[in-house]
Amino acid sequence: MENQEQIFENRIDLQIITKAVMGIKNELNQIVFGQEDVIDLILIGLLSDGHVLIEGVPGVAKTMITKLLGKVLNLSFKRIQFTPDLMPSDVLGTSIFNPKTLDFEYKPGPVFGNIVLIDEINRAPAKTQAALFELMEERQITIDGNTYPMENPFIVLATQNPIEQEGTYRLPEAQLDRFLFKVNVGYPSLEEELLMLKKFNYESYSSVMDTILPVLDARILQELREVVRQVIIDENILRYITLLIQATRNYRMLELGASPRASIALMLASKAKAALSGRDFVIPDDVKNIAKPTLRHRIILTPDAEMEGVNTDEVLDTIFSKIEIPR
Repeated sequence: MENQEQIFENRIDLQIITKAVMGIKNELNQIVFGQEDVIDLILIGLLSDGHVLIEGVPGVAKTMITKLLGKVLNLSFKRIQFTPDLMPSDVLGTSIFNPKTLDFEYKPGPVFGNIVLIDEINRAPAKTQAALFELMEERQITIDGNTYPMENPFIVLATQNPIEQEGTYRLPEAQLDRFLFKVNVGYPSLEEELLMLKKFNYESYSSVMDTILPVLDARILQELREVVRQVIIDENILRYITLLIQATRNYRMLELGASPRASIALMLASKAKAALSGRDFVIPDDVKNIAKPTLRHRIILTPDAEMEGVNTDEVLDTIFSKIEIPR
């Protein structure tokens, strides 16, 4: 196996990814404490060209991480605060009549950016949520019969609060399926929170924010994505992914299983996970470690399962335990 790994290391050079990831984390860790797993998942989403839904209670740095990422990557960053009265035109833009030209002119909305942060995404009604379908899947919008493509790279980072339900709307399944990951953000440990207090005892958040430097740009990010695409994934691993996805569609506690889009998402995310781990080939642990964030928002529990107090992660653990791991 060691010889095989050596051959693979010579085949694909992962130094560009290792260097870029280390640089990004060094900048983010100046302000963010205790969210290493969250940062890793967002970086995997970035390398996989996927959108990320970030869920957590207020004050755990959900919005801060996304804003920092926009600065560290030296990409255009746009923020949209979703509210119950937000209309699709407030997000996508609209055509306005110009009396000078006697014609309608399209005024772009705030979605035209490389990284778009949608804060509290579950506060907008279904009409506005539906306006994101084409944007997230095809990286374009259609207004009055005209199509406007997004600039590459384009990634949506959305946040939501799992506790507060007043004034919120459930996200449509078709929209959830367009997110590569659903990342759960927890509280930092005692030691990590103590480090945070020491950091901001004499320095303000804004002063530290000013010291954050760009690490890479759109061109380098595209190079990183091309390297990730070259990561080797054996046919046995592909079959393992397929078995996991298929099992969610036939499990008694699930009303809705994962879609074929989930299969592709899990494959691409596993390749990015392997690259971040310093390997240019995927192993079963890469798939298992990334499966919950990839699938937890794509499956729906049956009413009986919800009444029993079971959550999606527990169901996924049970399903994974029944699938034979490839050797």
